Amino acid sequence: MPWRAPSPVDLYGLLPKTNCGKCGEANCMAFAVKLVNLEASVEQCPPILEDPKYRQSYQRLKELVSPLVKEVVLRGPRGVVKIGGEYVLHRHELKYINPTAIAIDVDDSMNRDEIINKVKAIESFSYEYIGRKLSLDLVAVRSVTGDAEAFAKAVKVVIENSSLPLILCSLNPKVVEAGLRALSLDYRPLVYAATKDNWREMGELARKFEVALAVSSPGDLDMLVSLAKTLSNSVGVSDLALDPGCFIGRGGLAYTIKAFTHLRYKAIEQGFKYAAYPLVATPISVWTSVKGDAKAKAWWESIMAIALVTRYADIVILHSIEGWVLLPLVLWRFNLYTDPRIPVAVEPGLRVIGQPNEMSPIFITGNYALTYSIVSSDIERARIDSFLLVIDTEGIAIEAAVPGRKLTAEKVAEAIKAYGIDGRVRHRILIIPGRAARLSGEIEDATGWRVMVGPMDSRDIPGFMQKHWVPEKLEELMSRG
Repeated sequence: MPWRAPSPVDLYGLLPKTNCGKCGEANCMAFAVKLVNLEASVEQCPPILEDPKYRQSYQRLKELVSPLVKEVVLRGPRGVVKIGGEYVLHRHELKYINPTAIAIDVDDSMNRDEIINKVKAIESFSYEYIGRKLSLDLVAVRSVTGDAEAFAKAVKVVIENSSLPLILCSLNPKVVEAGLRALSLDYRPLVYAATKDNWREMGELARKFEVALAVSSPGDLDMLVSLAKTLSNSVGVSDLALDPGCFIGRGGLAYTIKAFTHLRYKAIEQGFKYAAYPLVATPISVWTSVKGDAKAKAWWESIMAIALVTRYADIVILHSIEGWVLLPLVLWRFNLYTDPRIPVAVEPGLRVIGQPNEMSPIFITGNYALTYSIVSSDIERARIDSFLLVIDTEGIAIEAAVPGRKLTAEKVAEAIKAYGIDGRVRHRILIIPGRAARLSGEIEDATGWRVMVGPMDSRDIPGFMQKHWVPEKLEELMSRG
């Protein structure tokens, strides 16, 4: 059965109803609403965890709010990467929860310097997009030599130079074990992969080292779910991920997309337990299956990765580190995993652009991500040393935030106080967006600062500044009582 959100009343009936506030909410009903909206976890309610009389209620609550696709946690010194944990087949039904994790490979045939250089490239990949930092998530260490000692050495080089979580890739259990022994307790990797030929040994390793295990059966979904069932029921491995294979060529990409879609459909719509695991995609396979030069292979790798991120892949393993391959992927992932119920917003606060001084301008804008991105980019492009005060408009654009009372004089006054702006500049002048002109008087009354009404479009800021941010006009504004 597809997941259906329980009502707050249903969840409230299972909560302790003590209104103790230990969860951070005013009462248990408010906490129930947070649970329904997936903004809190059951474990944030201490009484239900600590008091044995609530044990059955706790189990029932977990059933009601648990995702249909199992969530698997991978760990490195920097933090964790969560894969799976999905509730719905279609994004508009709720939202997608855990963004697809992107892994880039190194292998044990590379020398130490080659591994270090690629790991540094993986770590340093970053792109600022509408106020968010887009980056990569995992390092996949592949065994191509088949030598356990060489693999362990490669793993050690990686962990000495990176704190990202890992995927250990080999079909040889002895090689995998050597890699696992090279890791500290800070790591909980994904082992790739168990197959019909090695499932027992790989399963025992996964259970012994308490790591997640990928199951691979390219082109054979029946075998894939059979292996998952066996590893879960007979071997006792609970954290699994499924790899149905990646194919290029005549009908290959179509089959691959259908396989991923079918597995996720079985999990979400039909509640099929043994398909309800995170899905692993290996676009890296095009490097051995596609003819042509490196650019053609990287192009196909990018196409396949984007297609499979769209079709439910929870991890993609890639070889390319070039920006033209990765940038479309991270941008698409970001947009796909935004919450359709909530406007994309950036953190409110004070941004410093360039090297402003005590007479530099202070611009006002809202925290709708697109507005912020455009305004800040236009100011940076004009090389205007300034301060940009980002007001919490709840992710609403200025033209709607003003009539909707999401941008108010009171919010501007609170922000000036909260971010210590009066200590940054000698003047007391704010530049507000042209679309917020109607608030100019209210802002002056609420803050005691003088207001300049800026242009309607931020691309006109350079011309506006040349005309209005001049000594005589500043002196006139500063001299007003």
